[in-house]
Amino acid sequence: MEFKESQAIYLQIADYICEQILLDKWKADDRLPSVRELAVQTEVNPNTVMRTCEYLQQYEIIYNKRGIGYFVASDAMKRIKQLKKERFMENELPQFFRNLYLLDIELDELKTHYEKYKRSHFR
Repeated sequence: MEFKESQAIYLQIADYICEQILLDKWKADDRLPSVRELAVQTEVNPNTVMRTCEYLQQYEIIYNKRGIGYFVASDAMKRIKQLKKERFMENELPQFFRNLYLLDIELDELKTHYEKYKRSHFR
């Protein structure tokens, strides 16, 4: 896995796990790969993956069955979207709005481009 310098590795692994859930590759109550398997897959120390699991557990996206492993929570998709929306609104949207203002881009123009993007990428 290629990591960015701008974000902690455990958060990038959390994003990867969340993406797998959002893409419906891992469904509610599916068992996640073990901590060791994820560590090998992402090429990091198992302690880093453990920190990721603790983080995702804190947000109730995954849960632990002691001695068996981690599983996707039944409402994980809803919780992931909520968490990602909050992070987007707090971290990315202010800079995005600043760019719109500086470049004099109106929301109507943006809406047209967004609709075109959705048609070409998600249908």
